[in-house]
Amino acid sequence: MSEAEVEIRREGSLGRITLNRPKAINALTLGMLHAIDAALDEWAGEPAVRAVLIDGAGERGLCAGGDIRYLYDNIKAGTFENSDGFMNFEYRLNARIARLAKPYIALMDGLVMGGGVGVSAHGSVRIVTERTKLAMPEVGIGFVPDVGGTYLLSAAPGEFGTHAALTGETLGAADVILCGLADHHVPSAQLPALVEALGQCRNAAEIAACVSEHATPPAPGKLAAGTAWIETCYRHDDIPSILDALQARPEEAAQATAKRIAGNCPTSLAVTLRALREGRRHGRLEPCLLQEYRLATGLMRRPDFVEGVRAAVVDKDRNPSWQPATPASVDPSELDALFRFEPPQSLILA
Repeated sequence: MSEAEVEIRREGSLGRITLNRPKAINALTLGMLHAIDAALDEWAGEPAVRAVLIDGAGERGLCAGGDIRYLYDNIKAGTFENSDGFMNFEYRLNARIARLAKPYIALMDGLVMGGGVGVSAHGSVRIVTERTKLAMPEVGIGFVPDVGGTYLLSAAPGEFGTHAALTGETLGAADVILCGLADHHVPSAQLPALVEALGQCRNAAEIAACVSEHATPPAPGKLAAGTAWIETCYRHDDIPSILDALQARPEEAAQATAKRIAGNCPTSLAVTLRALREGRRHGRLEPCLLQEYRLATGLMRRPDFVEGVRAAVVDKDRNPSWQPATPASVDPSELDALFRFEPPQSLILA
């Protein structure tokens, strides 16, 4: 008998959710999203469950993201309703996690990417370790940072979120905390003791005190050292200007960043930058999720998404052919059309 893709159980005062596809680094399937949602339904009315805790099985990470291959296969088969439905349910779950009345504790140990950010970074208690590697690399597959990513990254201090979104760069514990995507660093070896102690907590105040007792300062990150060029170069509102500014800087890190960004999907870069700027104006999660749903469903219907997934996941040649091929060639009217796209299924964030 095969094991459940999500382990749901009670331990002390905790409702425990463990993503259980370790061979796939716990990548999210639609069934897993439904299982998480059902558990939240069950625990909402149980006073004995004082908090929810989510983690991932295996040694590699919390979650490598959503099931991109599932989306790809459905798009290739012309069954867009399945891909749209996946995103619809996922975004509703992200919004639910953000407004959960009980503390929602996320152990963001190891790899945390894409959809993994969505089921963790909207929680009220977010814990990283020395093993954390967080990224939202969607611009590398013809997509856009979603699951509330344009809200989270637009709310990061200065232009750190813009840098993370346009590069898809992997962030360690200190940088994740700096960007506001997590709250505390706890050494991975201490997680079992922390979880056991959390199971004895009776309220949010005791949970906060418990986490603080186990927390330690993370090792220094990379972003703070690049503050000067990051703040200067990313203040522009179009991709060609950002690339020009990066290439003109004397820092090797800035010039390497320009090369990295230039390899990502031009349309996705332009969409992402505009979505981040809109996210700042919105200042709330729900409008950003609604905007992301329009963009995600629209982008999945463009050739770049299929090509990006092919190059990264299917053939793994890492050599996508983007249409158009350069940021300067992106048609502004096509961007406008993506931001106005009306998905066949409505997203209701009740």
